[in-house]
Amino acid sequence: MHLLNWYIFIPKRWLNPLLLLIWLLIGIGLRLANLTSKPPWTDEFSTLVFSLGNSFLSVPLDQAITPDILLQPLQPQANASIQDVWEHLSHETNHPPLYFFLAHWWMQLFPAQGGLVDLWGARSLAALLGAASVLAIYIVSWLAFRSRLVGHLAAAMMAVSPYSIFLAQEARHYTLAILWVIASLACLVITTRHIQNRTQLPVWIALFWVGINALGIATHYFFALTLCAEALVLIVLAWRHHPLSPPWVRIYSVAIGTFVAGLVWLPIFLQNTYGSKLTDWIQEPRVGFAWLSPIFQALAAWITMICLLPVEAPQLAVVIVSGLVMLIFFIWAVPILVRGWQLQLQTSETRLMIQMLTGVIVGAITLFFIFTYCLGIDLTRGARYNFVYFPAVMILVGASLAVCWHLPQELIIEKNANKSVFKKVEQNFSELGKWGINGKKAVILIWLMGFLSAVTVVCNFGYQKYYRPDLFVQLIQQTSKAQILIATTQLTHVQIGEMMGIVREFKIQNHASVSPLFLLAHQDQNPNTSTIALGNTLKTLPRPFDLWLVNFHASVAAEVKTCSAETQSLPAVNGYEYKVYHCIKREQGEPSL
Repeated sequence: MHLLNWYIFIPKRWLNPLLLLIWLLIGIGLRLANLTSKPPWTDEFSTLVFSLGNSFLSVPLDQAITPDILLQPLQPQANASIQDVWEHLSHETNHPPLYFFLAHWWMQLFPAQGGLVDLWGARSLAALLGAASVLAIYIVSWLAFRSRLVGHLAAAMMAVSPYSIFLAQEARHYTLAILWVIASLACLVITTRHIQNRTQLPVWIALFWVGINALGIATHYFFALTLCAEALVLIVLAWRHHPLSPPWVRIYSVAIGTFVAGLVWLPIFLQNTYGSKLTDWIQEPRVGFAWLSPIFQALAAWITMICLLPVEAPQLAVVIVSGLVMLIFFIWAVPILVRGWQLQLQTSETRLMIQMLTGVIVGAITLFFIFTYCLGIDLTRGARYNFVYFPAVMILVGASLAVCWHLPQELIIEKNANKSVFKKVEQNFSELGKWGINGKKAVILIWLMGFLSAVTVVCNFGYQKYYRPDLFVQLIQQTSKAQILIATTQLTHVQIGEMMGIVREFKIQNHASVSPLFLLAHQDQNPNTSTIALGNTLKTLPRPFDLWLVNFHASVAAEVKTCSAETQSLPAVNGYEYKVYHCIKREQGEPSL
């Protein structure tokens, strides 16, 4: 136990900043580790292209193109400006521009690699913003509970959260959105205290809150779900407290200001018909057991906020062992976290903050399931969308672990506390020690499990990329020796990103002997257009060549029948459904179809 009290030897004035520095360094180190070892996926290509001020529309469709042509949108342009970023972003996707503006300036600090945008530079912005959330979560936790211990434990868990690291290692806007969520929660915490004390909310807090909310909406539209969850909490507080007391007039002003800030984006969002195609994947119909999928998808996302061992490792034995260890861990850890939450709820000094944060989480999750089951928009399919309430979860975890760190008899409980209640709480915690792990040891073990989970994500054994172009290119190299045509159907820039991933891997793996051609067969209202484009392209290409139909969702052209299908069984590759045809030279006089 003496080892767990090493901090008593550090001067008190240095302890808190030193601990915070440790959490920050751990957070930075984990988020920057192996930052470019995983190939970028389609959403990241969207960030790269639009942040450069480039467009996907410059990529030719319905004709065979070379890798250099396909990669042109990833080439930095010296004369590109913020206006270009907004112009292409507003017409080709469904995201607000703030993060893309920041990424545009940030990526200019990093020289191009092989003529293309530097992936490390693009991802490092999200990684550093993710590390900043470690400091931010400490601040809001301290504001909520006036406890440095709660702040440190929340920061420590945020530093190693596998979910947080998953978001931070992608060139996407979610880590910036998380910072806005934390800042908005801080304003809600301050406002809750003013409601409790019936004191006036300072004007600068109200203005700051409106500004934060406006920036959050300008970063991701789903930030509005955070605002809705906060609004539900405020409605409950208004019902329990006098809605006309001093702070409420300014709270209503904040609500109006936030509504106006969000209303600005509504015309842009509604007129973007192209961007609506990008969300079709979360609006697919469900039948049978698929109605239960959102429950399990949501549960999986909640689990990974704290723990994720190598359940996606290639070895089955590792997967089974990891699953069993995670199951045992949660059977042990969840009761401890729940007991800590209950004790904080029974303490008058922390009760309101626990209720408020719990209300934000429950409100957001309720909205998720309303969208999923009532509106047919399955938000649980994207684990990343849970950013809207993730910081509140980390704060509650920190508050619960603080109770574990200081056992009940070490806590300062209200002076008039009922002794029988205290004894009951104490008994509940003693029962959790049946495995001999409780108190500080339990906190350390939970944190170590988080650290191992963080390493799992960093090493790509958890939260693996859905697209694995690195494996797909290796398969192509092993299978095809002739000229290659890779054909796919194209609806949005998502399919262009899929092909960009393949081209990038060819460049990285230096397959100079293999220079594939690519066909993006456009498919909009009439799927036959893709079939016609494929047939026309096959007629013009000199033989022999190998045809790889990759994620090709249309009828196969008649010209393909002149080629022979691959007979050997080839392995599946994440993100790429494919068929292979060998198109050899025709015999003289043989007619083409």
